[in-house]
Amino acid sequence: MADGPFIYRFGKDLRLDDHAGLAAASSRGAVLPLLAVDPPMEARLRASPRRAAFFCGAVRALDEELRERGSRLIVRRAGAEAAVLGLAREAGAAGAAWSASYDDAGMRRDESLREALERAGLQAVVVHDSPAVAPEESAGARSAEGPGYRAFSPYFEVWRELPIASHESPLLLRFAGEEIDNEGLPHPAEFGVGDPPGGGGSAVARRLFATFLRERAPQYAIDANVPAEDGTSGLSAHLSFGTISARSIALAVRGRLADPFSIGEQRLSMRLFLRALAHRDFFLQLSWFNPQTHDEPLQGKMRGFRWERSHAGLDAWRAGATGFPLVDAGIRQLHRTGWMHPHVRAVAASTLCFDLGVDWRVGRAEWDRWLIEDDPAIATGNWQWIAGVGADMAQYPRIYNPERQLRRYDPAGLYVRRWIDELRGVPLEAWQPRAKSTGQLRLALFAEGEYPPPVVDHAVAARSFLRRYREFVSP
Repeated sequence: MADGPFIYRFGKDLRLDDHAGLAAASSRGAVLPLLAVDPPMEARLRASPRRAAFFCGAVRALDEELRERGSRLIVRRAGAEAAVLGLAREAGAAGAAWSASYDDAGMRRDESLREALERAGLQAVVVHDSPAVAPEESAGARSAEGPGYRAFSPYFEVWRELPIASHESPLLLRFAGEEIDNEGLPHPAEFGVGDPPGGGGSAVARRLFATFLRERAPQYAIDANVPAEDGTSGLSAHLSFGTISARSIALAVRGRLADPFSIGEQRLSMRLFLRALAHRDFFLQLSWFNPQTHDEPLQGKMRGFRWERSHAGLDAWRAGATGFPLVDAGIRQLHRTGWMHPHVRAVAASTLCFDLGVDWRVGRAEWDRWLIEDDPAIATGNWQWIAGVGADMAQYPRIYNPERQLRRYDPAGLYVRRWIDELRGVPLEAWQPRAKSTGQLRLALFAEGEYPPPVVDHAVAARSFLRRYREFVSP
């Protein structure tokens, strides 16, 4: 073990427990905890006020945990290279460790920082902390040639059998006690946000997961796709900023599955939740091995397909005023909370791509303005999956009928009424047509300025898109 300290650069891994990066740094020396608020981080925080507030709350909680252990978070407002190299010179550190990025831009920044450290004669250690199973581990178990997986089903078959590491307790970590000049912790105000810090922190994440595992996880198979029930874990933002470890979640759920007294419904729910967690890892490894997918489709056959960048209904989609209640409820939930129910996300994204024919990258950029979570690689994987240009290997895109989805997943209109004020007092049959109807809302009874009619005829728009799709892939 080195005599001098070793820097750990925090990013989107804002916790101390079950931390692969901290464990790697601590094995090389007493840890100097660093937060570098560099221009890319500042830009992403400024893009989403709720994200900035969540991040600042998580940073403040991390600093409090460090102070309980006789340390503190060293903050530098500078580029990553300047911050890390400057601190290394000040403290005589042997090098630095940090958690790997998975999006194209982040991976390039990681490589640039690694090269800068090595040129300076310092160690650079980049660790997989975000996924439960690192990309190389799943790829190493792959029977076919080539890096990584492009289809989820074979990936999941391997993922669910691989061991998951568990890293040492924070009580065993060693932190350096040097007195070093420090800048103040980031505050939402510096990112243009007036709200005080809140919402983040590992203690909050652990309580949220414990509640989910105890109260909602046993019914996950029934409730996860029902937006009014909110049967999901609600951990997406916490996983995004690393206030909880995906490994600890997966291990806890695997433990429940191993319980011989679990009933069939509970075991099914636990398996489905593990599958959802594996899907997150799948998209991370997909981007890790295919970073070009941030800008272009994974499927070669879909490169060059003409998507629209604008549409007469695009502003209505952005505002949650498409006339499709389930879609609009999801968009409005996103605007008010910084989160949208996962199944509703799929329906809303499908409406943008197939009903409006708008480029999936337009949708990804729009949601990035509102979401608290900050996972560009996962966002890209999900948007490409829905748009039929990514890892979904179906022969044709899966086009969701927004009205059929409404009837199936929100038959009583509970979710829609929660988020769409204009429909709270309107009889259900007036805005939720039955299958035998024309399939379009009849809203002539509403006065001007009330809830709008659909921006497109879904059946017509879907057929038109599929015709263009078939002509492109099979000219």
